[in-house]
Amino acid sequence: MITYEDHCLRALADDGRWPELLAAYRQTRAEAVERVGEPYGPAEAAPLGHLIAYSAPPELAVRLFDRDGGPDTAAGAGDHDAGPLWEVLATRHSWLRLAPLLGPAPVRRLVAHTRVLVGEDLSYGAEPDPEGVPLRLEPWEAAGWGEGARVRDYLPGGGARSALLTLPASREGLGSVALPEPGLRLRGQRATRALAALADWAEVACVRGPASQAAAQLARGPLVTGGYLPFALAVPALVQAGVVDRARGAAHGRLALWRALGAMAGAEGPVRAEVNALVARMRCFTWHEPAAGLRHLHVALEDPACGLAWAVSGSEEL
Repeated sequence: MITYEDHCLRALADDGRWPELLAAYRQTRAEAVERVGEPYGPAEAAPLGHLIAYSAPPELAVRLFDRDGGPDTAAGAGDHDAGPLWEVLATRHSWLRLAPLLGPAPVRRLVAHTRVLVGEDLSYGAEPDPEGVPLRLEPWEAAGWGEGARVRDYLPGGGARSALLTLPASREGLGSVALPEPGLRLRGQRATRALAALADWAEVACVRGPASQAAAQLARGPLVTGGYLPFALAVPALVQAGVVDRARGAAHGRLALWRALGAMAGAEGPVRAEVNALVARMRCFTWHEPAAGLRHLHVALEDPACGLAWAVSGSEEL
């Protein structure tokens, strides 16, 4: 139901009275946090925050994240409505406009990686990423996406459109495959933990052997509909697996994927060269499960150089 207050706030937006709307946001957030605490309080102010992040001039919109309004008035990296407020902001303005204005380091980093996903090359226009994740899309990152699918398409009045990316997306190109006996399962691998963090609703298994033996650890049976595909075609689903709810954005998924690939490559420190070398030699196997939910991921990633393969398999209803 649209309330009288909603009409007043939208009238202020139509008149460009953004300082008043920012003051209303800060008051609403602080009062809600005092009344019901974190994380529930920020949710009451989030729709107004979305309006400001989407429509306000960037000089004012970035002040959503400034602490100059007092305790509990600033949005954090987890504040969200249809999506994180920082992601809404990042879809609306270039890095050139936002970089001189953004303060808080966590928000600044997520905005930068969102702009990279949108297609900007920040490799010469931004401070280096603390984990060494490149500030431009590698060719294998860009190849598998449909038009406009990398980041949610936000709407001015709230809400968003986003693609539901799954792996496999269909049975097209797959065939009947008899999986071998499961490979010996290895425990305690850093890469296994990183892949589990990427998709916390999926199971992850590491084996010494090829991708098919890793898949056999988690597949429902020895006969599957599956096949090999270029890793670039698996990237969109892997990135989206890290966007588990509206509090997380596509930048979280990209960073989580790079973290997992860096661990698979055994990289320490800057990871670009090691990850690109891994991707160039990686073998990627996917398979279909009959009972897959609306979001599903069934993939095995093999590194022939070290003789290890990781399977990630799971599904959930949305």
